[in-house]
Amino acid sequence: MDNAPEWNSDTPIRDPAALIDTYLTILMKPDPDTARQFVAPDLVIRFTGNRSMTDPAECTAFNRHRYGWVKKRFEATEVVAGGTLARAVVYNIGTLYGEWPDGTPFEGNRYVDRYLVRDGRITEMDVWNDSAEWLLIRAGLAQDAS
Repeated sequence: MDNAPEWNSDTPIRDPAALIDTYLTILMKPDPDTARQFVAPDLVIRFTGNRSMTDPAECTAFNRHRYGWVKKRFEATEVVAGGTLARAVVYNIGTLYGEWPDGTPFEGNRYVDRYLVRDGRITEMDVWNDSAEWLLIRAGLAQDAS
C-alpha cells in the first residue's frame, strides 16, 4: 500500500496489476463501498481458514475484529503470463503491518493474495497470511519458530 498509485474515478485502469493495486489500496483505507466498483456481482472471497465472503465490506468487518488496524506493504503484483483485463490470474504479495486489538504493533506479517479477473472485474479473491499463526503464538498455543 505504501507504494501503490493514487486513484480517482477519472483514472482509467489499463491492466490487471493496476486493477488489483488500486482495489487493495482502496479496500485497506478502508473504503469497501468504493472498492465494490472493482468487483463482479458474483465475487467469491476466501480468507485463511477457508472463511467465505462475497463483498468487500465483509473483509473490512473481519479485519476490524482481528486487528486494531492493518495495512499492506506491497512487494510485488504479478500477472500470470498472458493475462489481460479480459481474463487474468494476479498475485499480490507483501507484508502486513498495524496493531493488534490490544494496541501492540506488528509488522513483517507475510501475505499472498490471489485474484481472478474477468471482464475488468475481480471475480475471486483468495487471501493467505501469517496472522493466524502469530495469534496462536500470542495466545501461547504455538511456539515461535525463529
